[in-house]
Amino acid sequence: MLLFEKSREGRGCAILPECDVPVVLPQEKDARKQPLHMPALSEPELSRHYTELAHKTRGVNDGFYPLGSCTMKYNPRVNEQIAALEGFNQIHPLQPQGTVQGCMEVMALAEKYLCEITGMDHMTLQPAAGAHGELTGLLLMKAYHTSKGNTHKTKILVPDSAHGTNPASAAMAGYTVVSIPSGDDGCVDIEKLKEAAGDDIAGLMLTNPNTVGLFDKNIREITQIVHDCGGLCYYDGANLNAVMGIVRPGDMGFDIVHLNLHKTFSTPHGGGGPGAGPVGCKEELAQFLPSVLVEKDGDDLHFTKPEHSIGEMKSFYGNFLVVVKALTYILTLGREGIPQASSNAVLNANYMMNQLKDLYTMAYDDICMHEFVMSLADLKKDTGISAMDIAKGLLDNNIHPPTMYFPLIVEEALMVEPTETESRETLDEAVAVFRQLHAQAAADPEGLHHAPTKTPVTRLDEVGAARHPHLRYHFED
Repeated sequence: MLLFEKSREGRGCAILPECDVPVVLPQEKDARKQPLHMPALSEPELSRHYTELAHKTRGVNDGFYPLGSCTMKYNPRVNEQIAALEGFNQIHPLQPQGTVQGCMEVMALAEKYLCEITGMDHMTLQPAAGAHGELTGLLLMKAYHTSKGNTHKTKILVPDSAHGTNPASAAMAGYTVVSIPSGDDGCVDIEKLKEAAGDDIAGLMLTNPNTVGLFDKNIREITQIVHDCGGLCYYDGANLNAVMGIVRPGDMGFDIVHLNLHKTFSTPHGGGGPGAGPVGCKEELAQFLPSVLVEKDGDDLHFTKPEHSIGEMKSFYGNFLVVVKALTYILTLGREGIPQASSNAVLNANYMMNQLKDLYTMAYDDICMHEFVMSLADLKKDTGISAMDIAKGLLDNNIHPPTMYFPLIVEEALMVEPTETESRETLDEAVAVFRQLHAQAAADPEGLHHAPTKTPVTRLDEVGAARHPHLRYHFED
C-alpha cells in the first residue's frame, strides 16, 4: 500500500512549537487552489512502511548482484563515514572560498588522482552521472572542432556494442551517429572502421574493455585511424573497473574520458542517484572545460573558469559528497590496491565463466575482462527457456539477475559481472544455481516459465507495464 492509502486524517509525527513570528501567507494569486495532498501517519506507521519497503527491495547488501556493465559492488562504510563529517556535509556552495579550503583540497586531490589513473591532463568534477559526462565530453569535442573551423565534421563513430547512451549523447550534441560493426571476435571491425573514417568524422566513442567484456587488442590502431582523419577519441569509462591502475585510456590514444564514480570508485549506485561522472581531457582541450576548476595560488586554493569554457553543466561544483566518497576509496586502496581491485574483477569473471562454459554458450569463448556474456539462444531452441526465464529463476534463488538482452549483438544475452568484491564461495554458490537452473530448463521448463514464485511480487506483465504504465496516483477528491 502507498502512504496515501494508509493515511488517516488527524494523524501526524511532528510536534512543532507555536509560531512566535508573524505569519505571512502568499497573495491569493500565488496560493494553491486546493490543499496540498500530504499523507497523515504516526511515526511508527511511517517507520514500518519504509522498513517493509526495504524488506521487499534487492540490493548488493542482500546478496550476489552480478549486473553486467554496471559494477554493482560493495560500497565501503568508511566512505559514508568520511562524507558524513560536518566539515563536508554542512557546507553551502555560496560560502566564501576562504572558508572551504579543505573541501577545495578534496576536489583538487580527486582531480589529480583521477587524472593519474586515466592518463588525462585535466579533469572536471561537474557532471552528475555517466551519460551527463558523455554529453560534456562531446561538447568539449564540438568546441574544439569549432575553434579549428572544422564545421564539416558532423559525424561520430560508435561501435554497435556500445552502451545505448553513447549514440543518444552524440545525437544530443548535434552529431550524426555512424555505427561501426563488430567482427567475429567481438571487437571493432578494423576494415569497416577504416571505410567510415573520413574527413567528416568528429570523433569516436568507445568503451575498452567493450560491452562484451573483451579488451580490444587493436585499440592503438583504432585511435590512430581516428586521429589520422582529424577526429578525437572519447573513452566511455563505464568499464574502467577492469583496467584501472593497469592501463590508462590516455596511453591508449584517447583525448577525452568520462568516469562513473558510482561504479568504478565504489560510491552508491542505483535508485536514481546521486552519481558523478567526471570528465578528463588532454591539455589541448582544457580551455573548453566547464567551470569550476580548482587552482592553487600560493598557499590558497581558488576556483577558476577556463578561457573558452563550454559553460556550466550543473549548478555549482557537481555532487561533491560523491567525490568525497570516491576519494576516500582511492586513498584507502592506494597505488597497490587500485590495480589489485581490477585484477580481482578480471579473475572473478574468468573463474565464473569457466565454471559455466560446459553448459552455457559463451558469446565469445575467450579470456574475458571484468564481465562475460552468455547466449541462451541454444537453450531456448532446445527447451523453450529464454534468458528472461533464467533471470527470473535466479530471483527465486536469492540472486539478482544479470543484465538481460544486452548487448544487442548477442541473441538471448545474459551479461554477468561478478565484481572484485565477491568471494570464491559466493561465486561457487552462484555457479551452482546457474547449473541447477540449466537442469531445470530440461526437466521442468513450465516451472521456470512461472518464476519467480518466492519473491514479494511474482512474474509481471512487463510488456503491458511498458506499454500502459501507471505513473500517477489519482486522489479520490
